[in-house]
Amino acid sequence: MTDDTESTRRQSRRRRTGPKKATARYLENAALYHLDRYATSRAHLARLLMMRVERSARAHGTDREEGAKQIDGILDKLVRNGLLDDQGYAETRARSLHRRGTSARGIRADLAAKGVAADLIESALTGLREQSTDPEVTAAIVYARKRRLGPYRTETQREEKRDRDMAALGRKGFSYDLVRRIIDAENPEAVETMRIAARD
Repeated sequence: MTDDTESTRRQSRRRRTGPKKATARYLENAALYHLDRYATSRAHLARLLMMRVERSARAHGTDREEGAKQIDGILDKLVRNGLLDDQGYAETRARSLHRRGTSARGIRADLAAKGVAADLIESALTGLREQSTDPEVTAAIVYARKRRLGPYRTETQREEKRDRDMAALGRKGFSYDLVRRIIDAENPEAVETMRIAARD
């Protein structure tokens, strides 16, 4: 039997049986399973669990308010046990996004979408600023290098693609002045000098 056939059968069984009833035990197991695979915020995990309660309410008549109370209790327990930590999540996620070339504005938007409180977001961004003189410069350079923008293009393409490259960096939330400095840098070595200065 092929993997595709087995997968199709599992999906078919799931459709026939419908969603599982959202008991407290089921919700806690679902939360632990999610945390075992992914880092997340309290608010985001609450949304995911509430979706299970909603499906259970439609299929089994589960009380939504009771489900929401159970979720709060589960999340409180996870926080007490150190398995759910919004501050730690915000700091780790901010560092990860920064290493991928995300601007402070992009990091702020990402964490807010995950339900992280504004003060924890600002604390995570402050942490980035403590590790680097100018984290915006280093993030913008990472993004430009990954996408082969500006000085990372061949000389024949640079002028032709300049406006497009400026727009690409600008859409990521970097300031016009920073975008211009990177895109108009003479060569990758000049950009590397900017990056070293920003890290010191």
